[in-house]
Amino acid sequence: MGLEPSFSYWERTAFINNSDVIIIGSGIVGLSAALNLKRKQPGLNITVLERGFLPSGASTKNAGFACFGTLSEQISYLKRSSEEEVLRLVDYKWRGLQKLRENLGDGSIEYHQYGGYELFMDNEAETAEESLDQLTYFNTLLKQVIGNADIYAVADAKIAEFGFKNISHMIYNPYEGQIHTGKMMRALLNKVFNLGILVLNDCSVNSIDNEDGHIRLNTSQGDFKTAKVILATNAFAAKLYPELDVIPGRGQVLVTKPIPGLKIKGTYHFNEGYYYFRNIDNRVLFGGGRNIDFKKEETLDFGHTEEVKAQLAQYLNEIILPGQNAEIDYWWSGIMGFGEDISPIIKEVQPNVFCAVRCNGMGVAMGSLVGEEVAKLALG
Repeated sequence: MGLEPSFSYWERTAFINNSDVIIIGSGIVGLSAALNLKRKQPGLNITVLERGFLPSGASTKNAGFACFGTLSEQISYLKRSSEEEVLRLVDYKWRGLQKLRENLGDGSIEYHQYGGYELFMDNEAETAEESLDQLTYFNTLLKQVIGNADIYAVADAKIAEFGFKNISHMIYNPYEGQIHTGKMMRALLNKVFNLGILVLNDCSVNSIDNEDGHIRLNTSQGDFKTAKVILATNAFAAKLYPELDVIPGRGQVLVTKPIPGLKIKGTYHFNEGYYYFRNIDNRVLFGGGRNIDFKKEETLDFGHTEEVKAQLAQYLNEIILPGQNAEIDYWWSGIMGFGEDISPIIKEVQPNVFCAVRCNGMGVAMGSLVGEEVAKLALG
């Protein structure tokens, strides 16, 4: 262990030991929690600690899908839980998306409601048939949340229009949209800065201890003292609290170079949502593939595997942009948090320490509400 940093009196009183609440993690959940705390109690001193130069998990590394689940995903959820739970979760994601748009404004996050599509490959006849059989049932069920029964609709006629190959069926959902997640996070950061909330980067938390009426956080930059802590580090929460049911899942993503005359417009999923792509600035963003080897992708390490990269490149050039030999400009990865239960974990993990984690790959949809709920819990 290194020497305790030599902070000045000014630094200690203005930055280190003046927080009523410290939030760990400056992603969508952490900043949404900060925003809600400050709105409820403007006098609170709130500090957000972020281990990275930028938010480190998935908030600036996700695909920017403003969606609440494809039809085959809903069918999969129903097999694992109840009708009530499926409805509750869709309601949660739908309200979360409206909250995000309300908090930040569509312009600042580049929200576009181009709709979402689920694709079924030629060899997925059984899955497609099951989805088509359940389409009316789920439209009726989800009408209670969305307010309209025309949610999922057959869109096979558009397959040729988009230029896809080896796709036999497609289902359209007009209520899904896309955002620019980098701009979303900048807008959130601007909001919290304007409210006087302090965000400190390059500060990773090693331990959290209750002592003498306060909580001490041992970090890479020295010790911080506070009255309450909110842990909003999603998959990384298990480093501090291993008992939490949060399993990391790495998402590998590529973006092509600009493509003249790109026909794709909207968000697209296939293979039960394990693959996803969209348009962005006349390019295609394409990610997924953790189902190739779940165990290998249950990691907190950023990076790539040759198997996933090869599969993404193959699907890109054979299915999404057949015959175009699209060039890839960027690769990156993000770490999401998953669990057996499809609901997020929002609870007190030790006295005055609260967690808000496990968005199951739906952080854009859930994050604003998860942050709001943990703020309410922390305020009692």
